[in-house]
Amino acid sequence: MTSKPSVLLIVSPYYSEIVEELVKGAINELESRNCAYERIDVPGALEIPIALALAVKAKQIGARQKHQGCVAVGCVIRGETSHYDIVAGESARGLIKIGMESGIPIGNAILTVDTGEQARVRAETKGKNKGGDAVRACLSLLAHRDNFINRDRVTILTSIQK
Repeated sequence: MTSKPSVLLIVSPYYSEIVEELVKGAINELESRNCAYERIDVPGALEIPIALALAVKAKQIGARQKHQGCVAVGCVIRGETSHYDIVAGESARGLIKIGMESGIPIGNAILTVDTGEQARVRAETKGKNKGGDAVRACLSLLAHRDNFINRDRVTILTSIQK
């Protein structure tokens, strides 16, 4: 990992009070680990993976790019229609697809809950702090990726020296 990794926070502020608490937890964790970050906002949770895909295509995120990892932040609360199932499932599926295809470490702090109270408990920095959890997941994957890259370099150098 570089001396000061940078993480792209992609935020859907749809439930602003809940989401801002998630962001607070994420930023607290990033700052405590001496990480840089940039926040961009998108209208809804479905737009988060699309924004990440745009950043990948623009070469703004990747192992040796401006940002090395991503944290997705949002909240989806079940309503009376099937829209919840679509947004919750497709936003997660989009993030997983991008992560697997690109190798970009992604922490997912898109809450998918039945009630606002469940969301508040999970978002609170003094509670479950899912924003901080997503940063820890992203940074853990970043460290694994960097270890794999360094192993490849050592293997290549060792084979060249033989």
